[in-house]
Amino acid sequence: MAGRDLRSRLPVWAPAVLVLAIAAVGLLRMLTQHWREGAVLLGGALLVAAALRAVFPDDRVGLLVIRSRMIDLLCYCGFGLVTIVLAMTITHSAIAFA
Repeated sequence: MAGRDLRSRLPVWAPAVLVLAIAAVGLLRMLTQHWREGAVLLGGALLVAAALRAVFPDDRVGLLVIRSRMIDLLCYCGFGLVTIVLAMTITHSAIAFA
């Protein structure tokens, strides 16, 4: 019962702000020349968005609702996992600057 009370008291904008805060930290890491950590944080922000979208009802997740719950979960999880896997598998030798 306590979980339901928390979900009803949570402001509608809170889940989106949490995801944006994680993404902002990721972008900050990218700007400080730590692109791999930043990309992993961006992918993690998408996975957090998927978790929040799965747990909270449609009227409590605000801007995280785009389509149906299943489509949102597939897109958030898919893009998040692809971003993390790509960030972890790209090696420094694959990036060539002239």
